[in-house]
Amino acid sequence: MLLWVQRASNIFLISRFHAHHASSKSLPSYGPEAIWFTKVVYLLCYHHSQSLDVFGSDYFRHNLDPHIAFNVIHHINTNLNNPRLAFRFFQCTRINLNLVHSIGTFNLLLRSLCQMGCHDLATLVFKYMKADGYLVESSILESVVLALANAGKFGIAKEILSSEEGSIVRSFVHNSLLSLLMKRNRVDEAVDFFKDHVLRSKRLFPDTCSFNIVIRGLCRVGGVDKAFEFFNDMGSFGCFPDIVTYNTLINGLCAVGQVDRARGLLTNLELQNGLSPDVVTYTSVISGYCKLGRMDEAINLVDEMITYGISPNLVTFNIVINGFGKIGDMFSAINMYGRMCAVGYPPDVVTFTSLIDGYCRTGELDQGLKLWDEMNTRNLSPNLYTFSVLIGALSKENRLNEARELLRQLKLRDDIVPQPFVYNPVLDGFCKAGNLNEANVIAVEMESKGCCHDKITFTILILGHCMKGRMLEAMAIFDKMLSLGCVPDDIAVSCLTSCLLKAGMAKEAYKVRLTSSKDLNPDLSSSKQSVPSLDIPVAV
Repeated sequence: MLLWVQRASNIFLISRFHAHHASSKSLPSYGPEAIWFTKVVYLLCYHHSQSLDVFGSDYFRHNLDPHIAFNVIHHINTNLNNPRLAFRFFQCTRINLNLVHSIGTFNLLLRSLCQMGCHDLATLVFKYMKADGYLVESSILESVVLALANAGKFGIAKEILSSEEGSIVRSFVHNSLLSLLMKRNRVDEAVDFFKDHVLRSKRLFPDTCSFNIVIRGLCRVGGVDKAFEFFNDMGSFGCFPDIVTYNTLINGLCAVGQVDRARGLLTNLELQNGLSPDVVTYTSVISGYCKLGRMDEAINLVDEMITYGISPNLVTFNIVINGFGKIGDMFSAINMYGRMCAVGYPPDVVTFTSLIDGYCRTGELDQGLKLWDEMNTRNLSPNLYTFSVLIGALSKENRLNEARELLRQLKLRDDIVPQPFVYNPVLDGFCKAGNLNEANVIAVEMESKGCCHDKITFTILILGHCMKGRMLEAMAIFDKMLSLGCVPDDIAVSCLTSCLLKAGMAKEAYKVRLTSSKDLNPDLSSSKQSVPSLDIPVAV
């Protein structure tokens, strides 16, 4: 290594000499001298990495050619794994020495910079490349676009993909870009890019997957009618819908409550040559009927799919069981549970949660608790909604100690981050029972589990402390509510001000009224806590 450093020093002196004597004789690009010169330039880059002014002499201007520059950049990338230094050498020689780099150098830099996450530098190399009149190879272009898209640099990724002339780009590249935009909830941007660039380009060719991505993204945000516009245009671009297309549209229709229209599309699919509905297709429509409480039609569709030789899966059975539980028809729910077990599907946590929820809705809480015990016997861990259903039902029947015990079990579950709707019914119960100390302990426990108080939590605590005449604590809770940006509703404000006035705290009451009047929004008020719906999403 010392020998090479010595030679590097010597070549630097030689370069200074040639800068003064303007020798016109250049080193050859190939052979031992070129290899030696490449290594010397590489070592100079290594030892002068902070400043590459060493290459400012005429000696390098006369002897550094594109082939040697490529090899130097290759050595920097391979031996030093430093594409930023390679870029600086590239930029220095391009600007200061007017060196026109080869297409190989551009490709090498684009790959290495993208691999190392230097996307801004890769973008600059791409612009230099276009300025020098080069066309990017398809494989390099694809790598750059995908790297930029994965890094969230969608603007430049779209620009590169749209502006580059001549290169035929495989469909998976723009499909990946569309998919990433959809995952980032940039649906409008994805749709515009697809419509204005992919469908109009002479070198970007959409396929069925392209349309499916756009249709799925639109359905996910409720834009079903817009999705059908693309569905109807598929044939114009030589694309034909597949089962994924139909399943996506059917699921999208059900999500916006247009179940009858989804049923019509299912019937249309049944008449198609070469395409047949599958379990996902039927399950989506069955789910739509269950959400609307139209259980007779849901069951008819289950029987129909079996007639066509398509077996319901665990998701199908769970959806129907949950649907019957929602309308309080536990006889039919248990019957469907029996059918599920008979065909070999063991119940999972969703099954039990749906049955427990159904029993709680019909006032048969003890039956729900028996199922809770059966879950433990089967070593099935309850999820957040299982806890929520039982805790809410126990609190409603004023069985607060049992609800509190479930909260203690929930505290031991590191895999569950609870939500306020799980705690609020118990808090409300203890506050109404006058046990504020236990309510405060639960409130602290919530925060220790990473569960922030919501508007209902604060309202319950404020009302509870007001009813017991603990006004200073009620005021402290109110102040904390405001400090967290949670706007109180009119119930909390009216109760607090009324109790403050009764307690002779007129100034505090005025302060509460003045502070809350700025942000009070009656439309957001809610004095009752409900357990969220246990609708089971159907993945398409």
